[in-house]
Formats: sequence, C-alpha cells, structure tokens
Amino acid sequence: MVVASVKAFVEQELYPHEQEVERTGVVSSEIHQKIKQAALASGLYAANMPEKFGGAGLDTVTLCMMERELGRASFALQYIVARPSNILLACNDQQKSKYLLPAVRGEKVECLALTEPDAGSDLRSMKCRAERDADHFIINGSKHFISHADVSDFVILFAATGVEETSRGPKKKITSFLVDMGTPGFKVAPGYNSVSHRGYHNCILNFDNCRVHESQILGIENHGFDVANEWLGGTRLSVAAMCLGRAERALEIASNWAAQRKQFGQTIGKFQGISFKLADMALEYKAAELLTMHAAWKLDQGDMSDTDAAMAKLKSTEMLAMVADEAIQILGGMGLMDELPLERIWRDHRVERIWDGTSEIQRHIISRALLRPLEI
Repeated sequence: MVVASVKAFVEQELYPHEQEVERTGVVSSEIHQKIKQAALASGLYAANMPEKFGGAGLDTVTLCMMERELGRASFALQYIVARPSNILLACNDQQKSKYLLPAVRGEKVECLALTEPDAGSDLRSMKCRAERDADHFIINGSKHFISHADVSDFVILFAATGVEETSRGPKKKITSFLVDMGTPGFKVAPGYNSVSHRGYHNCILNFDNCRVHESQILGIENHGFDVANEWLGGTRLSVAAMCLGRAERALEIASNWAAQRKQFGQTIGKFQGISFKLADMALEYKAAELLTMHAAWKLDQGDMSDTDAAMAKLKSTEMLAMVADEAIQILGGMGLMDELPLERIWRDHRVERIWDGTSEIQRHIISRALLRPLEI
C-alpha cells in the first residue's frame, strides 16, 4: 500500500514538473510549496522520523521501498518530500523544540556540512575549526558541495575542535554544531554548476569568526563522528534505494522500446544483441535490490554492519550506471534526446558513485572487514 501510494504521488505530483526543472535549472517557489504541501497532506513528509516526534515511523525496509519510488523522479523534486536527517535525533530537549520538531513539521529544513575543498573522503583532514571561548565557540573555515543550503534554515556543521594522539599519529577531534542561517560571520555562497541533478544546488559555506553558544553542540563535544557514523549507514541505504528507482524506470523504458521498435522486419527485442542486454540489466537490478533490502532488514534487526551498507551502496550505484548506459544504447540516438528521461538518468547517476562515500571508500570498507581479522 505504501509503494502504491508513493508511486501515485510521484506520477501525479513530481513527473509533471521534471521537464521545467531540467530546462530552467531551478525549482520555482510555487512548485516547491505545492509539492511540500502535498507531501505533508499525504503523510509522506518526514516518514523516516519516529511517530513520537510526528513522523510516520516507517521501518527501514518500508522506507527503502518509499525511497525507491521517489528515486524514479528528478532528484530536485523528490528531495522536497523531505526525510530530515536522522542526525537530528541526537538533539537534546531544547534543540528538539527548536530544530527537530520544526523539521518534522516542514517548518524548517536542514543541510549537512562535512565536505571541504581539501577534505572530501578524508574527513579527519578538515580545516574548518571551532575554538572554544568560554561558553562559546568561534568558527572559522569553509565547506563546499553543501546540498540545498540555499533553501535551508540551519546547518548541521562538523568542525575540528582539537587534536588527540593515537597509535597512528595525531587525529583531529570533531564536534557537530547546529548553526542558524543568518548567524553573524556565517554566509552562504552559490556553489558550482553540476551536470547531475539540475535544480538541486550545491553551495559554499564560509565562516569568519562565527560565534555560537555551546548549547548549539549536537551530541557531545569532540564526538561529532559518533553522530555522523550513526547516520552514514542509513543514508547510504537511501542512496542505494533511490538508485533502484531510477534504474527501474530506465529498464521499463528500454523494455517497452525493445518491444515496439521494429528494424529488419521485427521488433528489436527479438535480437539477442538487445534481449541479452535487457537480461543483464534485470539481473544486475535484482542483485542490487536484494543487497539493499537485506541491509535494510538487518538495520531493522539492529544487526547491519558498515559492510552491509557499503555493499548496497556500491552495487546499486554501479548498477545504475550500467543500466542507464545500456538503456540509452538500446534506444540509440533517441535515448540522448531530452524528450525522454533517460539522458537525465544517465547524467544524474554519475554523482551517486561519489557522494555519501565514493565507490573506492565502499570497497575500502568491504576489504578492511575481510582482512582485519586475518592480520596479526
């Protein structure tokens, strides 16, 4: 029932606006509000958050099914059906009233600030720092590639707050902060033009002696990675599930084309050169789906490992790349025309193997889990 409801929502509320977003590169405020209000009215908004905070309280498997259906649409449109970051569950009582509950109700939107120009996969090398000054912190530095900061009300910021000595050398201590847009010393600048996800913008955040009170710390001082690690597994499953939706849409388009397009006196689906492509696409899709849903099920049981999430994210993102490319090959030149969503799916897929942990990082997680027990 959830899948049917979300599928209908996507077809009625999101698909009609895809071409305008692709053409203009923006989601107008009118369309944004229309989709948000429809999501709130349907109960899809903040479906990932616990019922006690006003969310739908969906289990992870059902949430992945929902993400899969939403993933069929343009990312700039589907993200409006917000799933606030689970990091906000680390809010204390005062912060819940100011940030968590308004985010669940759709009154506020958050963005997450981890990445820096010199700190992508290596987050411990971040240079943005927060230095304590009595009961305040002074923040200096910058972040980039910060998604939808241009339409956010506050940022979940990760900054270095010290250094600790470890057996492998010094490591930076990281603390997470809740920083409101408009705080003196904090400015949001336009980011870069990306070929992926038109209408969904990245931004640059600049902090110049930005002063925040210690009450703005999210979680525990110097333990920001604890907050982030609890979130990363779930968000990687979200990426995997949305890739499933896009791949499913591409496979449907390719299958229908193969069943209707005629060349040399018969439909092209009867040629092994085409039918075998479809078979391989369906096989890779099913493998990615099973890995993703299995990881989601394990998360619901409290038993998901970093490897489970890494395998799901790695397989689904690379599967989407293969399916999108083969779908275009089946349609030929028509696949590259913007009358169909394939060229968008093909462009959009590229970022999925980079954000929320690159394919190389996922392989590192998987291989380390295999090798670590064998090392002396």
